[in-house]
Amino acid sequence: MIFLIRSSTVELSKYTIKNIPGSSGRFDVISRCILSALLGNDCFQKHVQIWIFLDKYGTYIFDSELLDHHSFPKNELKLANCLVELIINKNNLEKIPNNPLLGVKISSMQFFETIKTFLDKGFATAILEEDGIDFLKHVNKIDPEKQVFIIGNQSGDFLESEEFLELNIPKYTFGTTSYLASSIIRLIIFYLASNN
Repeated sequence: MIFLIRSSTVELSKYTIKNIPGSSGRFDVISRCILSALLGNDCFQKHVQIWIFLDKYGTYIFDSELLDHHSFPKNELKLANCLVELIINKNNLEKIPNNPLLGVKISSMQFFETIKTFLDKGFATAILEEDGIDFLKHVNKIDPEKQVFIIGNQSGDFLESEEFLELNIPKYTFGTTSYLASSIIRLIIFYLASNN
C-alpha cells in the first residue's frame, strides 16, 4: 500500500532539533507519519511506501523493501535529523555517507503528477477526510497492493483546488473523531492487515 503526504508548510531554514514543531513548519508531523507507515513490531511493514511531497524541498519516497531496518532511525527526533540532513545534501549525497536514509528515493515528481500516474497504472486512490464514506464498510473491497491513500497536508488547501476536485477521488473516514495523520495511517494498516 502507498501513502501520499503533501506539506506546503515545512520550512527548514531555521530548523533546530530543540524545537522541531516550532522551527520547521511542523516537520514533526512528517516524521511521525513516516514512522507510523513503516514500522511494525520488530521489522518494517511489508510492501509499504510513503511518499513525502515537500513543496519547497522535493519528493522523498520511503519504501519498506529498500530500507535497512537495523540502521533506520526509529524515533521522531533521530528521523527528523537524518531527513533534514538528507534534504539539505540531496545534491551532494557523498557528504553524508553514514546517513541511514540513503535508501530513500529522491524524486522530481510533483503531487498531482504522481496521483495521475498511479491512476493510469490502475491503482485505486482514496483520500482520508472527516466527511468521507465509512472506511470500515469498504475495507473488504480494498486491495492493499493496488491502493494509494492520500493523507493530506497541514493546511489542506489543495483539497479544494480545481485540479484535485477534477480527479474525483473517493473519500474515506473513520467517523466523527478527529485523528492525527499518523494515527490514520496506523488505523489503515491495522484494518487492512486484519481483513486481508
